Parts: sequence; C-alpha cells; structure tokens
Amino acid sequence: MTLIKSISGIRGTIGGQTNDNLTPVDAVKFAAAYGSWLKSYSENDKLKVVIGRDARLSGEMIQNLVVSTLVGLGIDVIDLGLSTTPTVEIAVPLEKADGGIILTASHNPKQWNALKLLNEKGEFLDAEQGAKILALAEKEDFEFAEVDDLGEIIKNDSYIDIHIDEVLELPLVDAETIKKAGFKVVVDGVNSTGGIAIPKLLEELGVEVVKLYCDPTGHFPHNPEPLKQHLGDICKKVVEEKADFGIVVDPDVDRLAFISNDGEMFGEEYTLVACADYVLSKTKGNTVSNLSSSRALRDVTEKYGGTYEAAAVGEVNVVTKMKANNAIIGGEGNGGIIYPESHYGRDALVGTALFLMLMAERGGTVAELRASYPSYFMSKKKIQLTPDLDVDALLEAMHNKYKDEEVSTIDGVKIDFPENWVHLRKSNTEPIIRIYTEAKSQNEADGLADRIIGEIKEVAGLE
Repeated sequence: MTLIKSISGIRGTIGGQTNDNLTPVDAVKFAAAYGSWLKSYSENDKLKVVIGRDARLSGEMIQNLVVSTLVGLGIDVIDLGLSTTPTVEIAVPLEKADGGIILTASHNPKQWNALKLLNEKGEFLDAEQGAKILALAEKEDFEFAEVDDLGEIIKNDSYIDIHIDEVLELPLVDAETIKKAGFKVVVDGVNSTGGIAIPKLLEELGVEVVKLYCDPTGHFPHNPEPLKQHLGDICKKVVEEKADFGIVVDPDVDRLAFISNDGEMFGEEYTLVACADYVLSKTKGNTVSNLSSSRALRDVTEKYGGTYEAAAVGEVNVVTKMKANNAIIGGEGNGGIIYPESHYGRDALVGTALFLMLMAERGGTVAELRASYPSYFMSKKKIQLTPDLDVDALLEAMHNKYKDEEVSTIDGVKIDFPENWVHLRKSNTEPIIRIYTEAKSQNEADGLADRIIGEIKEVAGLE
C-alpha cells in the first residue's frame, strides 16, 4: 500500500488502485476535503487558496485536478505554477489567502506525489486540523458550488522572484558583503524547481553559478534525497570547477545540503549548525531542532549563551516548540532551516543566504568551517515494515530494554547514552522504521545502528 494519509497531507505513488495509490480520484477527494474544511474553518465568505508545485512528472496532472476541485467548491485559486514549498508558504500571507497547497512529494522518487496542506499563515496544519480533513475525506460528504458561485483561477508566476526579494531584505543578509567575497558555487537542482530558484538567488548575490541538473523537467538524475550516496556527480564537479562549495536541494527546495570545497559532504546535519552559528553570532537567542538532529546544534547554541530544546520529528512540531521557546532559528537535521525573521517554514533559499553571509564574514574554506564545529557522525538506516509487525510493541520492548538510560518517548523511542544516542521511530511518509544514531566517529555510529537493528530483528523474530 503506497497511499499514506497523515496530518500534514496525503502522499502516494501515481497510478494503480483508488485508495491504495495517489490516483486522480484520491487527489480530488483530498482536495475536496481540504477545501470543505477550509470553508468551515474560515470566517471569510469568499475563500482564496495558493497552489504551487515542484517539477515532478505528475505535477501538472495533479495540479489540474486539485485546482479544478477547489474551483468547484467556489474557492478562488492563486496558481503559482512551478514553485517551491517555502515560496508557497511565503505567498499565502502575502496574498491574504485562507490556505495553500504544495504539490510535491519532497525527497521521494519520481513516482510519488503529495498534497501538503497549509493554513492561513502559510504554515503546516496542526494534528487536530489534519485529523478533521482525514475524517472529511473518509466520509466524502462534500457540497460543491452552483454554477454562478464557482471559483476563479488567477495565475501568478512572479513569486519565486518575490521570495528572492524577501530573502535579500532580511536584516542579516547583505548582498554587497557576499558579492565582495567572489564565490563560485555548483548547484544541483535535481531537475526540479530548485534549479530555477537557487541559481536566481545566487546571481542576485553576485555569486558565479555552475549549474548541474537545473533543468526543471522532473526527470530526477539521481535519487532526490540529498544524501552522500546520491551525490557523487556534484562532489566531483565542485573539485573539477575549483568551486568554493556546492549546493544541493531536494525537489521542493525545503532541504539544503552543502558540498565542501574538497568534494566532501559538509553534512546535512551541519547545514542548520552553520546557519545557527551565523544567526546566534548576531542575535542572542534560543534554538530548536528535532529529536533526530545532531547534538552539535546544542553545543553551538550553548557557546553563545542560548538554550537548545528538542521537538518531536515533523516541521509542525518544531515550529510549535520554536514559538513556545522564542527560538530565533531552528529546523531539522535533514538540512531544513526555519528562520522566523522570514517565516515559520523550512527554506533552502534563506539557508543559502545565511550560509553565504557566514562564509563571507569568516573567510577560509568550507572544509575549514566544518572542521571548526564539534565533530559528530550520524548513521541513518531503516527497516522495511511488514503488515503483520506490531511496531508499537516493538518500540515498547526497546524502551524496556534500555529503561535505565535517559529515554524520551515523545516521538518513538530516543535513547541518550553518555557518548552517543539512537532514535527509533515510525516514518510518517514511508512504511519503515527509521533508526538514527549519532556518535563521535562514523564507525561507532554505524556500529550502534547495526547493533540496534539486530536487537529489533531479534525482538520481532525477523532473524
């Protein structure tokens, strides 16, 4: 079964059977559920929703279905066309819209697509709101508009430029400082909308851009999740071009990874660490990341006299904790930067600008910057789930096994050992258990992950 329904939206593979995959019928049903919920939730008589999509092959089809469904409910649609997740998030409040939908399956391969749902602030829905939409979709109790009350479609393809202008206007971003540094950067846009947005931003900042896979065809040239094993081409290209560094984004441009000048991964976890280092050096404050993120953010935050806290995995959980703790920067260790001075959403454009400012002011190479941070190594592995597996019982058994350690159960099971940690959780987006570990060496992190996987398989009788 490859249709995954969660509070943040609906995600699935294209084709196949209704209710098992993301078919046209499912796209219409969930768009109708979202539109119907919006009509009951909003106090406005005439509603407006912003829609944008990444470049994946099914994007135009899914967009046509979703837009037509909202129009059929009497809702006006601001159609951004090819866009990015953070661009849609920014557009919602600027348009004074009642909500937004991003059509993207983020880092999933090309056969996937999804509807990511936003509220009137351009932020992801909370659990209660998401649950109401799932219930409406289940009942299929929709009332569509009569012919005189149909919505309108307003096309607006200027929002990537507006987004870039918003980034350039941030108080901690100074285009002249970056221009003077004379950077040369390779960009891997995975043939999606990052190939439009990131080079445009860099050119505005006076950076020399070498484009790699920046044609938004939707034919991803490699697995679109920005992990080391997928990024051999850009690692080579950075060295060949004698570039200062490389930038990699996922198809919807909310995750950001850097390649150091020596062709090595800077480390997705250290994207947030570096951006936070720059922001905290200018502004006193606190930080938040999720339970699966590196301890390095805690170390850097405490160096500047701030407080670090961990949230459950998921952007909405991180944002909620950031607001509660007045965090000035936060995000997720997968390269997701949330900078409230801009907006409460992961944004690779904002992260790119903050990183360029850090490099321009500090000088030196990206490899030297990475060496200056506390050195932690992560292992990110997974176990494929079978339908008969009781995952909750499995996690409970692991909790009991390590009950004498420091354990958090706010999101799966995280076991904090003195020198390392392991986090076990069910994925919201794929039928897997994720096993994240962190330690002072890669061998130690991998060894801990393998040991825990062995223990899980033993408990589950999978050996």
